[in-house]
Amino acid sequence: MAGLAVNVDHVATLRNARGGNEPDPVHAAVLVELAGADGVVVHLRGDRRHIKDRDVYLIRQIVRTKMILEMAPTEEMLAIACKVKPHQATLVPERRMEITTEGGLDIAANRKEVVHAIETLHKEGILVSLFIDQDQRQVSLASEVGADVVELHTGAFCEANTPKERSQLFEHIALAARQAHSQGLVVHAGHGLGYKTLEAFFDFPEIAEFSIGHSIISRAVFVGLEAAVGEMLDLVRQV
Repeated sequence: MAGLAVNVDHVATLRNARGGNEPDPVHAAVLVELAGADGVVVHLRGDRRHIKDRDVYLIRQIVRTKMILEMAPTEEMLAIACKVKPHQATLVPERRMEITTEGGLDIAANRKEVVHAIETLHKEGILVSLFIDQDQRQVSLASEVGADVVELHTGAFCEANTPKERSQLFEHIALAARQAHSQGLVVHAGHGLGYKTLEAFFDFPEIAEFSIGHSIISRAVFVGLEAAVGEMLDLVRQV
């Protein structure tokens, strides 16, 4: 069975909209675990637009499953990761004006920074995942630079306008997942996945874990966080 790691960034987005303390992403992390999730994800951005440093440190202290820190491969973030020591760090590209992460990390264009980040994190016993597009060249490079995990970017698939386009994009994901698995990489998938799009991944054994945030937090507005996580887990367990 595949696992589910829940991203609580958007709880922080809601908190920051009023500049107060509620809702607290730390409390969300507790509820996510109680609901049965296999991990908690937070993305500490350079601009701190949602998750704050305080959230990262507290969530690391309270999480009993695993804490995944999404981060750009910068010296600032590496220093924080080495102090926090998450179970896993996921290296992602980051642009100031983007609404959300717009694409996968280009390993070839950023090889020096990526290799340095992986070596630094590995010295602290932190597993490293690279968030990449469903591109076979990127998968090969991920293996070359020593990543432990690749998280395949599913955003384009989830946003496809036609069944034909979605089918083609899914095939790219499938090919990349099989290649990564054959090269000894653990395969995760994430970005844009929801309760309807996840059904395409049923009986897809190469994917070990899904990273999902926005759709779960959106659903939680109507049914509560624990119920929303539970509903997603019911789907994930069919993969």
